[in-house]
Amino acid sequence: MNPLIRNLTAIALAACAGTALAHGKVECKEYPKSEWRPHTELEQKLIKEGWTIRRMEKTDTCYEVYAKTPEGKRVEAFFDPKTFERVEE
Repeated sequence: MNPLIRNLTAIALAACAGTALAHGKVECKEYPKSEWRPHTELEQKLIKEGWTIRRMEKTDTCYEVYAKTPEGKRVEAFFDPKTFERVEE
């Protein structure tokens, strides 16, 4: 294999791995699913605070939100599903 192609492939794979693991350290407290508040309630709360929501997902222990903050910064943010507190790495 051409060394240039091999190096570019290695760089591309490393970049993909880095983004896939970007939120690997974020962990919310574990609650039974019956104690989780509806994600629509979190969405309404964030919109009232000035966030622009692009997408929301559920992880095993958190709500994951892709959005723009009131300051206009694009973020991938995690929230406790029971308290709606933002969880940082």
